[in-house]
Amino acid sequence: MAEEAQIAGAVRSNSGADSVSAGAMSYLQDEVMRTFTRVTAASLVAFARSLPSAAPLALSGFTQMTRTCCGKSDFDVVPALNLGDLDITTDEFILDEVDKNLNSCAGADIKESQNIASLHNQITACDSILERMEGMLSSFQSDLSSISSEIQTLQQQSVSMNMRLKNRQAVRSQLSQLVDELVVPSTMISVILDSPVTEQEFLEQLHELNSKINYAKELSFRETLACSDIQDIVDRLKIKAVSKIREFILQKIYSFRKPMTNYQIPQNTLLKYRFFYQFLLANERTVAKEIRDEYVDTMSKIYFSYFKSYSGRLLKVQYEDVADKDDLMGPSLKSRNTIFTLGQRGAVLSPAELEGPILIPHAAQRGDSRYPYETLFRSQHYALLDNGCREFLFLSDFFMVAGNSALDLFNSIMGKTLSMFLKNLSTYLSDCYDSIAVFLCIHIILRFRAITAKRNIPALDKYWEAVLELLWPRFELILEMNIQSIRNTDPQKLGVLDTRPHYITRRYAEFSSAIVSINQTFPNERTNTLLGQLQIEVENFVLKMAAEFPSRRDQLIFLINNYDMMLSVLMERAADDSKEVEGFQQLLLARTQEFIEEILSPPFGGMIAFVKESEALMEKGQLDKLKNDEARITQLVRGFSSTWKQSVEALSQDVMRSFTNFKNGTSIIQGALTQLIQYYHGFHKVLSQPTFRSLAVRSELINLHHLMVEVKKHKPNF
Repeated sequence: MAEEAQIAGAVRSNSGADSVSAGAMSYLQDEVMRTFTRVTAASLVAFARSLPSAAPLALSGFTQMTRTCCGKSDFDVVPALNLGDLDITTDEFILDEVDKNLNSCAGADIKESQNIASLHNQITACDSILERMEGMLSSFQSDLSSISSEIQTLQQQSVSMNMRLKNRQAVRSQLSQLVDELVVPSTMISVILDSPVTEQEFLEQLHELNSKINYAKELSFRETLACSDIQDIVDRLKIKAVSKIREFILQKIYSFRKPMTNYQIPQNTLLKYRFFYQFLLANERTVAKEIRDEYVDTMSKIYFSYFKSYSGRLLKVQYEDVADKDDLMGPSLKSRNTIFTLGQRGAVLSPAELEGPILIPHAAQRGDSRYPYETLFRSQHYALLDNGCREFLFLSDFFMVAGNSALDLFNSIMGKTLSMFLKNLSTYLSDCYDSIAVFLCIHIILRFRAITAKRNIPALDKYWEAVLELLWPRFELILEMNIQSIRNTDPQKLGVLDTRPHYITRRYAEFSSAIVSINQTFPNERTNTLLGQLQIEVENFVLKMAAEFPSRRDQLIFLINNYDMMLSVLMERAADDSKEVEGFQQLLLARTQEFIEEILSPPFGGMIAFVKESEALMEKGQLDKLKNDEARITQLVRGFSSTWKQSVEALSQDVMRSFTNFKNGTSIIQGALTQLIQYYHGFHKVLSQPTFRSLAVRSELINLHHLMVEVKKHKPNF
């Protein structure tokens, strides 16, 4: 260990010297290598001795170690030492071999001493350069540390400045708004004081003033001292603005009162300046209430006066000849069937006329025109609908009301007028017996109610319901009176019997078709129920009248004529699938079939009875019971062949004389002839059975095809 310390000290003293001579360097290197070799060899010997004596030691590792320690150049000069498998456990052998190697290496090292010295100098120069670079890097690191700290400082300062900027901007925004709202510009003062309220500039400055007033109120709640600086001037401007607005609106309202004024024009002007009322409502409620009350009072009087005058003038152009309590379907002193006929009166429900222009009474009077009540009713209520919708929209827009508030305000204006309408209607209905007029009025109201619902105007809903509550009971009462009049009719008191359609059934047909056609657009079960009761009474009346005829033939003619007439009138207006049409079609078909049997019976009754009897026996298999009726059969065959043409001709003429409806008579003749051919075909079929095949009279039967050709000649051609 002492030798290793000595080597380390030599190395340090050698590396620390500034310059060494070449000889000294060579000697020093020689001594270092020898010392190192001896130390290494001694260590190797000690290691070898510690091994078992029988184990040979290969010294190839030592050779490699020596090569590594001495360098490549030494082995290139000195021959390689090959120890092989020699026994190196003796000190003498080891030291001799080491000395040989050391001598060889020392010579080689001396030769390379100059290179080693040059290498040393280069290493020394590199050390100095690296030392300077180390100093520069240390300085640079110090500078970087300084810069990093400065950057952190700048970052902190930036965050602080950004926060201060945001705070100042927030404060500036609030202060700017505060200053802007507190400052009252001279332009506002001059415009509010001097400009007319109709100028656009006045409206703009009024908006600004309203904003400042609201802001001042907000600041006063916060107890802002600056608010007191402008409060006085803002209050004075508000008073001036309120005064000018009040004067302007009241002037417009008063202009409604002038005669012949179209109040819709000033209403449209007020809508243009609807903000005026909003300003008053927000800043001077007493003035706003004054204006609202003045408007309500003025418009209430205007509407009442206008509609009162208009309704009175309309009644002057009504038909003078109106129905009274004696104008019922049953027997009456008057014979005015027109009150049960719809005619052109139903046109009032057409879209073109329903929402057409209202009647101008004085123009109608100059033209000497007269109108039924439902036309006047339509004109009056369409004027109400048009004005009511417009007024409700104006109130909602100008006075800024909605819901129940808007309805209450509307009723305060139109309530008096609506009450007058209901009173006048109630008075008229108390003495009205024109059921068609009342029913048309009901459907006019139903359609007007649908129009207001489509426009989303609920203002007149209650009025429509009130009108219907007056009209429906009156219509039902009039209908009940007509039903009762038919029920109380005594056929024996109606005078001479006639198979033609009765005037009562004609009245019913006209009235029923009118009501059904009107009711189809707005079906109503109450109407259907009443019509059903009326139809039952009319059917009963027709049967009672038919019973007054002595013969069944005349009874059937009367029934068919009346059923056909009622069905024809109904089908002109009512739908083919209506309950009334279907009911009378069934009645007419049944009575027509019975009448055909009735008119075929006199000329062809024997043959018909024989065919029916034979067919019944054929079904039972008992046709042999008629085997002995040859004489009867012969008489039937010859009688038909000789008289059928005359009988058919007489039948046709009789039918055409009996029925007022030519088309219906023709249909009955065709049905009778068709039925006759069917009976004669059945007669042929019976006689073709085995029981009657031997009868000689079968040869006298008329050919069925020939009969059909001849019968067609008797059918009327239309």
